[in-house]
Order: sequence, then C-alpha cells, then structure tokens
Amino acid sequence: MENGVSSFNQFIHELSVDSDTSSSLDYSSGEDSDGNTHPASPLSHSSRVSRANSFTKPDRRRTHWIGWMFSWILVPINFLLGIPLYLYRSSFCRQSRVPTNAESFQPSILRSPRRSHGLKDHFIQRTTDRRRGVIEDLHLAIEISIEAIFDIVHKAAHGVLSPSKLFRALFGWFSSHGSGNEHTAASDLDGTVLTATLGDDNPSLTERKTTFHQALNTDARTCQDVITQFGYPYEAIRVVTADGYVLLLERIPRRDSRKVVYLQHGILDSSMGWVSNGVVGSPAFAAFDQGYDVFLGNLRGLVSREHIDKSISSRQYWHYSINEHGTEDIPAMIEKIHEVKMNELKSGQPVLEEETTGDQPYKLCAICHSLGGAAILMYVVTRRIEEKAHRLSRLILLSPAGFHDDSTFVFTLMENLFLLMAPILATFVPAFYIPTRFFRMLLNKLARDFHNYPAVGGLVQTLMSYVVGGDSSNWVGVLGLPHYNMNDMPGVSFLVAHHLAQMKRAGKFVMFDYGSAASNMEAYGSPEPLDLGEYYGFIDIPVDLVAGRKDKVIRPSMVRKHYKLMKESGVEVSYNEFEYAHLDFTFSHREELLAYVMSRLRLVEPARKQQSGQKARSKKKDTEVTE
Repeated sequence: MENGVSSFNQFIHELSVDSDTSSSLDYSSGEDSDGNTHPASPLSHSSRVSRANSFTKPDRRRTHWIGWMFSWILVPINFLLGIPLYLYRSSFCRQSRVPTNAESFQPSILRSPRRSHGLKDHFIQRTTDRRRGVIEDLHLAIEISIEAIFDIVHKAAHGVLSPSKLFRALFGWFSSHGSGNEHTAASDLDGTVLTATLGDDNPSLTERKTTFHQALNTDARTCQDVITQFGYPYEAIRVVTADGYVLLLERIPRRDSRKVVYLQHGILDSSMGWVSNGVVGSPAFAAFDQGYDVFLGNLRGLVSREHIDKSISSRQYWHYSINEHGTEDIPAMIEKIHEVKMNELKSGQPVLEEETTGDQPYKLCAICHSLGGAAILMYVVTRRIEEKAHRLSRLILLSPAGFHDDSTFVFTLMENLFLLMAPILATFVPAFYIPTRFFRMLLNKLARDFHNYPAVGGLVQTLMSYVVGGDSSNWVGVLGLPHYNMNDMPGVSFLVAHHLAQMKRAGKFVMFDYGSAASNMEAYGSPEPLDLGEYYGFIDIPVDLVAGRKDKVIRPSMVRKHYKLMKESGVEVSYNEFEYAHLDFTFSHREELLAYVMSRLRLVEPARKQQSGQKARSKKKDTEVTE
C-alpha cells in the first residue's frame, strides 16, 4: 500500500490506461465515425504525477522481495484462488473501462467504419440511447460479482495477516454504529452509492444516484422526446372517440399556417415512425420545414389501454376491427384537427365570406402507411355515403392495405390457419401483444443485443423476413425503436387480424364480416359486408398511390388493384413505384421518396387570406354591375 493506493488497484489502473489508449486509437481510425462512439479522455496531469510518484525503483524491489517471501507462505491460497484471479484479470483486460450511468458500453462492431455507416439509417440520435442489451448486462453483472468476491477475500486475508488492525476496525465500527445509524438508514433510503475513481483529479468520494430505471438501461423515449430534442415545437391533444377510446393526437404546431398535413401510421406502429429518421429523413419534420402544420395520429391499440372507462377489461378494450379505425378513430382525430384549426385561424381575424358559407380556411392533406391507408379510404368512403364532410384535400397512400389476395405462401398458410382456428382463438386471445412490463423490457434489451452482435441480429432478421413472406425491411432496426419499450407498446387486436384474413379470403376490400346475415344487416343494411371498392366513385379528392417493388407484405399488384378500381370510378389518381420494402416507407431515410411526397403535397396550395378577400369583393362588384 503506497499513498493510499494498493498494488493490485495500481495494476488494474495501469491496465485500464493502456486499454483506453488503444481503444481511443481504434475509435478515431475511421473517417466516417459514428456519433455514438466517443474517444477516451486523456489522463489528467495529477493522475500522471500520482502514477509516477507511487512506485519508485527501490520501492518496486522491496515490494518484489516481500512478495516473493509471502508467495511461498501463501501457496495454498494462491493455488485455490489462482484460476479465479486469472479470470478476473482477463475480464479487466478485455474491458477498457466500466461505463458510468451516463454512458453505455460501446460495442466493438461500431469501431468498423463500414458497419457504422450501415447502421445510421435506423437509429434516433444514438448518442442519447443509453440502453444496454441482456448480454451486456450479464457481462457487467459477472464482473461486478467477481470484484465483490475478491474484495471480500482481500479484506479477509488482510484481517488474518493483520489482526491488530482488524480489532481496531471492529472496535471503530461498533463505536460509530450507534451514532451513524440514522445517517446510514437515510443513505440507504436515498439510494446513493459511494464511489471512488482511481486517477481522478480529486480522489475524494463522490455520490452517484442510482435508480431502478437507470439500472434497467432501457430506452423509453416518446415521440415528444424525439421531437423536442431536435428543437421543434410540440403539442399533445387528447381525443375521445364516440365509443370511449382515448387517443393521442400529437402535433408539431405551426398555428398560423393554412397548410395542414395529417400523418397516420400502420399496423404495430405509432407516430414514432414519422420522426424515426431524424431531422433530415423524416416526413413529419420535412413537412413542418415546408410550412405545414403537422398532426401525427395514433390509432387505438396500445398496451396502456386508454379509455374513459378506467375499469375496462382487456377483452372489452381489444374488441374492435379495422372498421373502428376507419369509422371511429380517424373521424375523431380529423374533427379535432378541424376544431383546432378553425379556432386558431379565426381567433382575432375577420371572418371571410367563404368561411361563413362552410368552406375551410385551410387545406388538409393526409399521408398514410399500410393499415393507415386502408383506414383512411374507409373513412372517406363511409363519410361520403353518410353525406358528411371528410375535410380532406388530398390522400398520399404509401403501400396501402385493403387487397391481399396476391400474397406469399406463408401469408396464405397463416390465413387458412387463422380462419380455421378463429372461433376457438377468439375466446382465449383478445389481442396479440406483450402484457407485462418485464417481457416488454426484455424485448427492448434483446433488440439492443441484436444490433451489438451481428450474427444474432442477422439470424433474427432472416427469421422475421421469412415470417412476413421474405420482405427485406429492417425488422431488427424497427424493434429497436423507442416505442417498443417497457412502459407501452403497440399491439394488434384479434379482430383486426381476423379482418385482414377476411379481406385476403374474399379478394376484396371489404368491411368486417360479423359472421351472420342478421348482424351484417344491422351494421350495413345488407346481409354481406360493404365492399368498399365498389364505392370508390364517392372519392372526390386526388389520391396518390405508392408501392414498393421489394414489398412482400403488400405487393405492388395489390396497390395497382386500388389504382385500377379508382381509375375506373373516375377518381383523380396517380401511381408510382420505388425499390423499397414495406417498412422502408417510414423507417428508412429515402430522399427520393421524401422528395416525391413533398411534391404531391405542394400540389395543394390553399388560397391566401388576402386573395380570398379580393375574390369575395370582386364577386360583390360583379353582382352589383349585373344588377
């Protein structure tokens, strides 16, 4: 023991210094370095001085001589502890430093510039992602356990070899136990941990708060966190549907704008998908930067089960099909958008003649993906059948659902099995979701392991792509997004899955079949469910359809079926294809797609207030002249 630092701790410190030096060279070697990698900080001056002065040459000789004598005396102990000590030292050689609560382990695969560049598309600000995977947690736990065991052995050996010091320590402990009991209890309740770091400028003890949430190292950021961390404004609006479901309508507000866009996610997704690519590649941020007031819809189907009935059961909550998405969720959110915009645009402004006659002072466009596309089409058709205003000016549908008869063998097998087992499964399985926080946390951490260990991630990616018919989307990357967290997670109602199977079996875009002519008659006024494709003539706004040539979930032939029926019905519709898979429309940074979507939005330009006023005055003059 020299200057308060044991020889063993000094050995470990020198090892960590060497490791830090080599790791810093590795991290800085690539030109295209990842934002999640940080070079090791250099040693402080005081650390160098303390290391240089701790052991001079005579001290080293004396220590070596004393150590040689004790090595013969403690042969049995060396034999029993030799192997664990070797494993302990090896673990420290492999790990350059133990991460603090503010940083996570840096996976070795990120040191490769090529791999680092390939992972950039599917992470949201990875420098703020403080998750650790299950394997990393086990690694850390094993090292801490070994360190604790050897600390006990070290203290026990010290007590045996220095009994006088042991007795003095025990006496001091008993004498101070009574006076320091309250302080210790308060410290335990506070959850503080005393830590000391070798080589710091100030070697005094520092207090570090440790909480249960930090120990789990999961990523539970919300869409609000992602939006605000980029410096964009944010607003959350609670929307209650007619049947009592509480939905979260999120907004990047531009209150004075007369250009409004509504983005609707697909199945097993949330509003997070529209901001997941950061500032440059996300449709929500791109639309806001183009002057749009942006609204992000969230369909019912989260594990949190928000409903006005706080005592609603799981079976009651999940009892809905795609019908409710198109006839309850979307109408409630669009009506809320209309209410908000009318209040904001009319506040403190004179009311124009066009506005008093029922025309909107704003233009609302919708961008929808997958299931969201089917739901918005159902919304427009049913509102027009009911002779109600749908308030939309244009639809941009990215790989919309609705037609599924041309699908892979895997989907066909799942459809037949599902329809066969539906009467039995419906009584036991209300939905497909992860019900407990523990297993959601486990999935969140496993997703981190999939990224850190390419072999495991590649295997999971392959299995997931086969399950969904060979689609090459980055399924592993999507599982790593924050909305798949331990607090909440999207789920799929059993009836939604049943409804999709009915569409595939029928080969038509039909509403939910309730299983009997009487039930269908009560819901639709006919013994058969409504075939929405037959009513495409009611669509009175332009529609832009986009398909992915690599999409195996909703093949381009199925999107072209929408296009054919709309064209035959006289709808102003366009069709385009890109070399994308199903999830590439939202979770990948695709400049070509983003430019195309923005170009379609710009086709709808609302009349400015001044122009509208001039038109109103010119009409009045024309009327006077005619009279």
